[in-house]
Amino acid sequence: MFVAYQFGKRCLRNYSCKFSRKDFTLAQLFACLVVREHQKKSYRGVEALLRDSDHWCKQIGMKKVPDHNTLCRAFHAILSHRRTNRLLDLLAQWMMLEKLLGDTCAIDSTMHDTHHHSRHYEHRCRQYSSKDKNTANSRRSRTARRMPKLSLGVDTASHLILSARARTGMGADYEDFAPLLKDAKRRRRGLKTVLADAGYDSHENHRVARMELKVRSLIKAASGRPSAKPPTSRYRRLMRKQLKGSQKKKPYGQRVQAETDNSMIKRNLGDSLRARTPAGRRKEHLLKAITHDLMVVLSRQEEG
Repeated sequence: MFVAYQFGKRCLRNYSCKFSRKDFTLAQLFACLVVREHQKKSYRGVEALLRDSDHWCKQIGMKKVPDHNTLCRAFHAILSHRRTNRLLDLLAQWMMLEKLLGDTCAIDSTMHDTHHHSRHYEHRCRQYSSKDKNTANSRRSRTARRMPKLSLGVDTASHLILSARARTGMGADYEDFAPLLKDAKRRRRGLKTVLADAGYDSHENHRVARMELKVRSLIKAASGRPSAKPPTSRYRRLMRKQLKGSQKKKPYGQRVQAETDNSMIKRNLGDSLRARTPAGRRKEHLLKAITHDLMVVLSRQEEG
């Protein structure tokens, strides 16, 4: 909580406006939100947790515990696109000063559940889908339109998230490649290689990476209908030749580090979201990414 407060202090102003009650600073509320995400609590749950552990609040200069309504309003006020970008910038800057970042970025995406599912419920859903496939498929297609997706650009050496984009719906992955890579390149100027799976395969993505950003792109050329003919694009033909066969102990084999980050987020911070609106889910996704980076920074500090 103290680490989150220190980072929030450097990126956030003290109050949202001059007419605020000034009971809490934005940095203090941000630290409470990070604790909520880390402990997988609701707003009422983290309020009760902070009351039971009031020394946490005293450590960051809070005279009282914020109630659940204050935390809910702070969640929507703090986690704007501009402020989350500044927080990710500062986290990447700290890791870069400590010389803990590598020169390779891996890009991948994952889906999160819109609410918590028990293992028993998931087992029964699989049984139901095997008995009545048409009904199950139609239910999945309706749900997929509302599924929240998080796309990440990950530093393979440290597992730090360099860039993140959150949106709603399945959709194609290739549209997220250029924005993710540009943000990662801005935060890690020494970036040399970017890795991605076949979902990001397109000639335009190779062109942006290699020609505009001067970053070597390695993307599996496997999108579209399977065919024995070579791809028409120059870069995609090159990828089919270079990435043929096993990639173990080769540069492209490090792409799995992005999947490792997705697994770390789901195991440590939960695989379901508590927000109920698309905008709230996007902000919660970004808060998960920031909380994950804070955990990485804290572990590096403890090691040092």
